[in-house]
Amino acid sequence: MDMRSRPYRSVLYIPGSKDRALDKARGLPVDAIIFDLEDAVAVDEKPAARATLKKALAEGGYGARVKIVRINGLDTDWGRADAEAVAQMDCDAVLLPKVESVAQLDALAEITGDLPIWAMMETPRGMLNAAEIAAHPKMAGMVMGTNDLAKELQTRFRADRLPLLTSLAMCLLAAKAEGLVIVDGVYNAFKDDEGLKAECAQGRDMGFDGKTLIHPAQVDIANTAFAPAPEEIDLARRQIAAFEEAEAAGQGVAVVDGKIVENLHVATAREILAKAEAIETIQTG
Repeated sequence: MDMRSRPYRSVLYIPGSKDRALDKARGLPVDAIIFDLEDAVAVDEKPAARATLKKALAEGGYGARVKIVRINGLDTDWGRADAEAVAQMDCDAVLLPKVESVAQLDALAEITGDLPIWAMMETPRGMLNAAEIAAHPKMAGMVMGTNDLAKELQTRFRADRLPLLTSLAMCLLAAKAEGLVIVDGVYNAFKDDEGLKAECAQGRDMGFDGKTLIHPAQVDIANTAFAPAPEEIDLARRQIAAFEEAEAAGQGVAVVDGKIVENLHVATAREILAKAEAIETIQTG
């Protein structure tokens, strides 16, 4: 499946230490799972969590869901052992917290080898170095850590996230420049559906591929928000058909709904249809 059409609408955090949560995740309609060995695991449970998670991943059952493991930072007491364990796990990527430099990615890659790396972007220095972080050869995705970022920036909470927009945009630019996946930060009020819908819409409008989630109750809203809407799919089909008809007539431009359609619009339309098809494949698979 092509990187740009592969859905990452919903990316759910699951504690790597909890057997019941690991089992429940097998049946959730999420596009990706972040199996967490960091924040979601208590200090005295961290060594056991590695074994618990390795066993769950070996048992399988996660289907088409992308399996990402978040380790502790390599500057902690558990990071190196986490990285060594993840290198032996049946997963698709390793997620490193608080990435601020290429050197951190190099150090991780020395342990995890060819395993793709995702980076938590959650500090001011990480924002300032986003472009070079995204350009690392092992990088495959970025995850916005908006809670930590807000803490570091000493921002006030605003529903429109105005204090975070510069940081979000810097990481989006970096990820898009390198063709990486990038997913938005979590929405903490997991019972506030309207607030989640608004933040998902904002993230989708900005260009994020999906949203990280802290609770299964948030999955359906994220899946809907980051999937092409029926009217978008209909417009994409009509744009492609009109452009192909114009080309056949020797013209380079078509008109649909009173708007010009050029090559670039057709490329976007094809991406929309590819994503819709990929989502359909996952849902029926």
